[in-house]
Amino acid sequence: MGLFDKLAGLLGLKKKEVNVLCLGLDNSGKSTIINQLKPSNAQTQDIVPTIGFSIEKFKTSSLSFTVFDMSGQVHWQEGQAIIFVIDSADKLRMVVEDPILFFANKMDVRDALSSVKVSQLLCLENIKDKPWHICASDALKGEGLQEGVDWLQGMIRQLMQGL
Repeated sequence: MGLFDKLAGLLGLKKKEVNVLCLGLDNSGKSTIINQLKPSNAQTQDIVPTIGFSIEKFKTSSLSFTVFDMSGQVHWQEGQAIIFVIDSADKLRMVVEDPILFFANKMDVRDALSSVKVSQLLCLENIKDKPWHICASDALKGEGLQEGVDWLQGMIRQLMQGL
């Protein structure tokens, strides 16, 4: 770190760096949103579907963003926020996005938190406009997965009847 960086940090002028994960179904507009958030001189004219993931960086007046545009595989450890993009014009897939199923996985690990504790830590009780369910699971043994799928299947049936 150079002298100017240190001085800017001491004066509070240095931009804070944040990592943001951008998620959503394919073709929901994740890359387009990220592109629009970048300064106009850094924007891309042709947006192509993301394969794997891409990393974009841009700055605002007070923050320096690193945005991870994920196309499926997610490995996330040091992030400050998540952007979840929903294609509000895709009514058929919207049904899939309405109910939210959480798996509190790795329940076989010794100090794993219960599904109730995970729910409390994530403040899931604040989700009031969508049906949600959390299941304790052990994906290696398949435990808890059927319960979650059964709930999801039932919710999707109900929502599709309402279309």
